[in-house]
Amino acid sequence: MNYPKKYLLFLLIAISFVSVAQKKVETQSLFEYHGRIEKMQDDKVMLIGSASSVSFDFNGNSCSISLQSVDSFEHQNYVSLELDGKYIGRIRIEKGAVQSFPITVPKSKKAHHLSIYKATEAANGGVLFAGTTVKLIAGAAPKKKKKIELIGDSITCGFGNDASAIPCGAGDWFDQHNAYYAYGPVLARDLDADFVLSSVSGYGMYRNWNDEHLDEPIIPDVYENLYLNKDNSKPYNFAFQPDLVSICLGTNDLSDGDGKKGRLPFNEEKYVSNYIDFIKTVYKHAPNTRIVLLNSPMVSGERNVTLVKCLKKVIQAFENDTIHKSIALFEFQPMSPKGCGYHPDIADDKVMADQLNPFFKKLLDAK
Repeated sequence: MNYPKKYLLFLLIAISFVSVAQKKVETQSLFEYHGRIEKMQDDKVMLIGSASSVSFDFNGNSCSISLQSVDSFEHQNYVSLELDGKYIGRIRIEKGAVQSFPITVPKSKKAHHLSIYKATEAANGGVLFAGTTVKLIAGAAPKKKKKIELIGDSITCGFGNDASAIPCGAGDWFDQHNAYYAYGPVLARDLDADFVLSSVSGYGMYRNWNDEHLDEPIIPDVYENLYLNKDNSKPYNFAFQPDLVSICLGTNDLSDGDGKKGRLPFNEEKYVSNYIDFIKTVYKHAPNTRIVLLNSPMVSGERNVTLVKCLKKVIQAFENDTIHKSIALFEFQPMSPKGCGYHPDIADDKVMADQLNPFFKKLLDAK
C-alpha cells in the first residue's frame, strides 16, 4: 500500500517521540531513590529530608556528579557519599548555581555503585541532584527489604554529630550535620532495611525547643507535607509503607528553651493528647505498621521519669485497639552526648543504633 508522504513523515516523528520517551523511562529506571525526595524533569531529583538519597550503577574509572544547594536563604548544604558500599566522605555544596564534583573511583573494578545521601535536613533547603557524567548501567534487581520510618527531632536528623571538618561552635548551626551517621540510618544498614527519616531539629509533639506553638509549627503540623514545613501544596504521598515506625519526640517539649523567651511548665496532658492524635495520623497512612515509642538519650533524671510516664499513658490509650498491632516502648540507656550542643556524636549514634538493633530486629522478624 502506498501512503502519502505527509503520513509517512508524521509516522516517523511519532516513532521518534516514542523512542525518546522510551529512552527517558529506561534512564530513569537506572536511578534508585529513597527518603523524602521530589522527582524533577530531565532525571533531576530534589533531596529533601535527612538522609534522602539517589543511587546508581555505572562503568568506568571516573565519575562526576552535579549538585546544587537550593534554599531561599541561599546557603551551603552537604551530602555524604557511599561508593561500593563504603563511606567516602561528605561534600560541601556552596550556594549558587549547579556545581560539578569529581568522585575518585578505584581502577580495580569495572562496575561501581554510588549513593548520594543528603547530610543536612529539610529545614536547610533541598539538594538538587542534576545528573552525572558516567554511563549508567542496570544494577542487580533490588531485593525486597523490611522498611523503617524514623520520626523525630534533631537527634534523628544527625544534628551536631560530625565536627570533623568544622568544630562545634564554628560556622553555621548545620555545618556539623551528617544524617548518614545518625542512629536511624546506621540501624537500618545494620538491619539491611530500607528507611525514611521524617525529622526536624527543634520540633516537638506539642511545642518546640523555644516556642510554645505560637510562631512555629510542630511535627504533627508538618508531617504530612513533603518538605516537612508549613507548605501543604506538596503533600507527602506515603508510598513508602513501613513495617516499623519509631517516634522519638519529647526532648524539645521538655526543654527550657533559651532561658530568655517565656516558657510555660511542661503540660503532660497536652503532650499525651497530641501524641495520641499523631499516632492516629501515622496509622491513617500506614495502617499495617508497628509503632515503637522512644524516650530520649538527651533527657535524664526526673524529666526522663516524666517522659516515660507520658509515653506509657499514650500506649495505654491504645490498649483496646484491635485493628492495629500493640505499641511498644523502648528506653535508651543514660548517655552523656559528646556532639555539638549536647547532641550525640557519630560514636553516640552508633551506641544508640546498637541498643535498638535487637529490639527492632525482633519486631521486624515477627512481622
